Amino acid sequence: MANRYLITGADSIVRTDTYLVRVDCADGRCFEELEPRRLFPMSDTDRYITFLDSREKEIAMVKDLAELDEASRRAVEECFFDYYMIPEITKIIGVEDKFGTLKWRVMTDRGEITFSIRNRHSDIKVLGKDRLLVRDSNDNRYQISDMSSLDKKSMKKIYSYL
Repeated sequence: MANRYLITGADSIVRTDTYLVRVDCADGRCFEELEPRRLFPMSDTDRYITFLDSREKEIAMVKDLAELDEASRRAVEECFFDYYMIPEITKIIGVEDKFGTLKWRVMTDRGEITFSIRNRHSDIKVLGKDRLLVRDSNDNRYQISDMSSLDKKSMKKIYSYL
């Protein structure tokens, strides 16, 4: 089947499990047990969403989540919340450099976390003008969606590592 682009008001999406949805098409067709996935999970999180069946075959696509009705958009976003769990750093408590490894202690939207970074040049990436993505030594990811939202002390602690 070719890509099917879902249009606001024409189709609906219902969450059926932690990562699964059902797509009810306006023409009467129904696709069950589909897994929504972002085609550009870091750079374009609300656009180009694909829906895969159990064999990972693309069944449908949404060009932009804004095209969906609120209930459908919420169903997809709830699936993403668990699947793309990237804690949001809200405060930098401390950064310590020991033998070339950075040890970060941060507050996130999921609580306080301590992690290490081996290579500041490849593990800290600035995306866009204000977004920061950090990868720790265990391949976990953390983000700062808007660096200007950090307090001045937090910015001072990480500024020299950017």
